[in-house]
Amino acid sequence: MAAPEPISPRSPRVAAAKRLARRNFRGKERRFLAEGPQAVREAIGHRSGDEPTLTELFATAESAERYADLVADARDRGARVHLADDAVIADISQTVTPQGLVGVCRFLDRPFAEILAARPRLVAVLAHVRDPGNAGTVLRCADAAGADAVVLTDASVDLYNPKAVRASVGSLFHLPVAVGVPVEQVVDGLLGADVRIVAADGAGTRDLDTELDEGVLGSPTAWVFGNEAWGLPEETRALADAVVRVPIHGKAESLNLATAAAVCLYASARAQRASGGCRSVTQS
Repeated sequence: MAAPEPISPRSPRVAAAKRLARRNFRGKERRFLAEGPQAVREAIGHRSGDEPTLTELFATAESAERYADLVADARDRGARVHLADDAVIADISQTVTPQGLVGVCRFLDRPFAEILAARPRLVAVLAHVRDPGNAGTVLRCADAAGADAVVLTDASVDLYNPKAVRASVGSLFHLPVAVGVPVEQVVDGLLGADVRIVAADGAGTRDLDTELDEGVLGSPTAWVFGNEAWGLPEETRALADAVVRVPIHGKAESLNLATAAAVCLYASARAQRASGGCRSVTQS
């Protein structure tokens, strides 16, 4: 197979990819960037509706050689492949240590109604989450815990922020995600689908140990996670069936958002899954 053609730093394709660092341009084009071999590999295997999610791939010569099978797969599935120098890749990805591969992808979020129609049993809801790294990490935790979906409310960070995409480490392509849904609509929809709403908050009147002891986490559950600094506002907590805190048994002041989310989601996963139902990280 012929090698990818080199692309000029002044190419309109490079300029268009660089603009995807800006939220307004991402929204206009309905495209986002996925950086690194893991994210690109997941994007290649993903479809947005009837179309492949990955539309373009920029690769350095070193990466094109190192990941030749991945580059060939991207091209075979219809993506344009461009050979770019290190400076171009750095300019597009805007990271300190670029990984040599940057993909341009179609938006892949799903309508909230579609998530409800699938009758989810475990959902992570990000309400008022503003840090993209935390959003991506919670999405990764939800994926690892076997959640059925993630929902970002209209008060939360952009799902396609490059930092959020990187922090998800490919999990963005694994499970349905809805974006921009008002929190009241999220709660009403999930309650209508017989999903219990549990707000995770340090000021909760119940703790996670009690939830586990009483066996209530075995039912369909949506965990609502709030802002990194000030948690969930009172009006959002009031919408929940329960407000639950992660107990602090040691001297730590608190847990960060992503850690608390992992603890809560895995508690639900354990309660919902039969013994021996988990997958070893050594399995494919």
